Amino acid sequence: MPRRAREKSETGIYHIMIRGANKQEIFHDNEDRSVFLDMLKEVKSISDIKVYGWCLMNNHVHLLLKDSSEGISLTMKRLGVRYVWYYNQKYKTTGHLFQDRFKSECIETDKYLLTVIRYIHQNPIKAQLVKKPEQWQWSSCLGYYGGRVYPLNLLDAEFILGMFSENRNEAIERFRKFNDQENNDICLDENNNEKLKLSDEEARLAITKLLNKYEIAQIKSLPKKERDEKLRMIKNIKGISHRQAARILGISQNLIFRA
Repeated sequence: MPRRAREKSETGIYHIMIRGANKQEIFHDNEDRSVFLDMLKEVKSISDIKVYGWCLMNNHVHLLLKDSSEGISLTMKRLGVRYVWYYNQKYKTTGHLFQDRFKSECIETDKYLLTVIRYIHQNPIKAQLVKKPEQWQWSSCLGYYGGRVYPLNLLDAEFILGMFSENRNEAIERFRKFNDQENNDICLDENNNEKLKLSDEEARLAITKLLNKYEIAQIKSLPKKERDEKLRMIKNIKGISHRQAARILGISQNLIFRA
């Protein structure tokens, strides 16, 4: 059976997970982790991606990336090939290191983007490796808290920090407060991910319920300020993509993205 085409993010932002085959460890020491991050920085330069976050665990990796024109699959292939070659050379092994294709989910709203970066940073806490997210050396968390992370110039933190304040110090403080919150976030869950996607009928019912006194057909004719307010609310409905919302509302994806 042919593989299903990977869903394309309308914002270009993806939450990506790479897991070791049979859940085996892919990092055995700090050299392995450093090399992986060095390779990510190299691929960033080649592919012109943005790196909004990461967390390296023993047998898997979480990445938060903004794609470039070359496509996320090619970018991840560049990274995977480099690291597998290094791993096989160092440990004198052959065969598959990673489990099938990398897992990915599209990030279509600011709200979910913030949920994902917090989920990524709190992975080591939920694994009971540390008590505070900034204590885990192999994530991007400390960079968001105003510290330095390895390697330099890998993290593109300003985009997410800018959502909290134009003043950097205030943004860092607000981000820290958000990032430290206890939560039950589940992102890129292999068993539940498909269930989060609404059918067109389910999406239409959710939009109708949210609009209350308005009909779906009326949204495109509303004054810009009121229309954008409604579109932002629609974007926050879990399981609805920009493309799907545009199709139901009869407007362009660009209007939804810019709202």
